[in-house]
Amino acid sequence: MATLTFLGAAGSVTGSKHLVEAGGKRLLIDCGLFQGTKELRLRNWHPLPVDPATIDWVVLTHAHIDHTGYLPRLVRDGFRGTIYANSATRDLCGILLPDSARLQEEDAEHAAFKGFSKHEHPQPLYTVEEAEAALGRMQVIPSKTPFRISAQFSVRLLTAGHILGSAMIELTITENGRPTVVLFSGDLGRYNQPILKDPEPPPRCDYLVCESTYGDREHPSDSAHDALEEVITRVYKRGGSVVIPAFAVGRTQTLMYYLRQLEDWQRIPALPVYVDSPMAVSVTGLYQRHKEDHDLEFSREENSGNGDPLRSRQCMLARTPDESRQINRVNYPCVIISASGMATGGRVLYHLARRLPDARNAVLLAGFQAEGTRGRALQEGARALRIHGEDVPVKAEIVSLHQFSGHAGHSEILRWLGAMPAGPRKTYLVHGEPAAAEALRGDVGARLGWRVAVAEYRQRVELAPA
Repeated sequence: MATLTFLGAAGSVTGSKHLVEAGGKRLLIDCGLFQGTKELRLRNWHPLPVDPATIDWVVLTHAHIDHTGYLPRLVRDGFRGTIYANSATRDLCGILLPDSARLQEEDAEHAAFKGFSKHEHPQPLYTVEEAEAALGRMQVIPSKTPFRISAQFSVRLLTAGHILGSAMIELTITENGRPTVVLFSGDLGRYNQPILKDPEPPPRCDYLVCESTYGDREHPSDSAHDALEEVITRVYKRGGSVVIPAFAVGRTQTLMYYLRQLEDWQRIPALPVYVDSPMAVSVTGLYQRHKEDHDLEFSREENSGNGDPLRSRQCMLARTPDESRQINRVNYPCVIISASGMATGGRVLYHLARRLPDARNAVLLAGFQAEGTRGRALQEGARALRIHGEDVPVKAEIVSLHQFSGHAGHSEILRWLGAMPAGPRKTYLVHGEPAAAEALRGDVGARLGWRVAVAEYRQRVELAPA
C-alpha cells in the first residue's frame, strides 16, 4: 500500500518535504529548507530521516527556498534521481539556489571573521558548486497535462497563483492497476491579486495535502494601495526612509507594481527606490518573460505603452556589494527593498542595522513572518535585534501590511476547498503553525463535513486505494 510521510512543513510553515512511497519507489514532493527557530534551522544540518540515495524523484510545487532550498544538500548526500518542475520554476531555481548558497557561504565567512560562531571553522550548509549540481538534475515538465514519471506515479501541475510558476500537484498513484489520487496544494495564492492568475479550482482527489499558513486569520480588507500610500507619505514627511524586507520572488515584484501605480496616480512622491537584491533584479526579468502566468489586467498594462509596470520612476538596482554599501550612505528619504523577506539573512540585515536606530525611519513587513525570525521579533515589538553578533536598538516605526501576503487567507482557503467537486476521503493540513492549522481543521470539518487531520513531523500515513 502507498504511504505518505511528512518530513517537513508539519507543525511549522517551512521545510516542505512530503515523501510518497509506492511499489518500491520513492517520490519526494518539494525539498525545502527549515527557517525560523533555532530548533527548526538545526534540522537542516541533521541527516534526512530517509537516505537521499533511496529517493528516486523529486517534484516541485514552486521555487521558494522553503520548498526547494534543501535540494543541494539532498544531492550532496546521495540523491541521483531527477528533479521535475515546470519551466518558470526551473528558471527561478536557477537564480534562487546559487544565491542561497552564496548567502550561506558569505554568512559563514562573516561568522569566521567576526568570531561570533561557536564553531572554530564555520561552514555553509552547502556551496554554490553543490547548488549547481542540483540544478543539473532538474528536468522541465509541462503544466496542465499529465506527465508519467513511472509505472507508479503520474503528475499534473495546475496553477496555484502564489508566485511565478507556482503549482498544485495532482499525483496519481497506481498500484495493482488501482489508482489513488493525492492533491498537494503547494502554497495557495490569493484571488484578484495583481500580475498572476487566480488559483485553479481543485480537482477531485482521494487525499488532499493542503497548506494552512493563514488558517486562523484573514487578510485586511482595506486597500493595499491606501495602506502603502499612508506609510510612504508619513515617513517621507518626517524625513525618513522605508526599509522593506521582501522575498525576491513575488513580493518584490508586487511592491514595485504598487509603487509605480501610486506614482502614476500622483498619490506618493516619486522617491528613489533601491532594489538591493541581485536575485530580485534577475527574477523580475523572469516575471516579464514568463507571460503564461500573467492575468489579463497585467497583460494589458504591459502592452499599454506606459513603460515597465514593474519599475518605479526613480528605480536603482543594486547588483554589486559596493552598490549595496552605497545605499547605506543615503541620508535623504527613499525606499529600500531588499531580501530576505523575514530578515533571516542577506543584504537587508545591513540596511536594518543602519536604519533601525533612527525613529524617522520605518520598517515595512509585507507578509508572513515565521516564528523565530527577525521579522517576527520586530512584529512582536522587540526593543533590539541581534544582527551579525551585535544588538541593534529598534527605534524605527514597525509596520505590518498583511495586504501584500502571497498566501491565501482563511476565507480564501475555504473558497478554494469549497470549489472541489467532491470532498476527499481525508485531508492533511501542512505548512502552518499549530494554532493556524488547528483552527482551519475545525472550520473545514464543521463547514464542509470533511475528515481533516493536522500533519505531524515524520508522521507516516497509508494511502489506501478507493
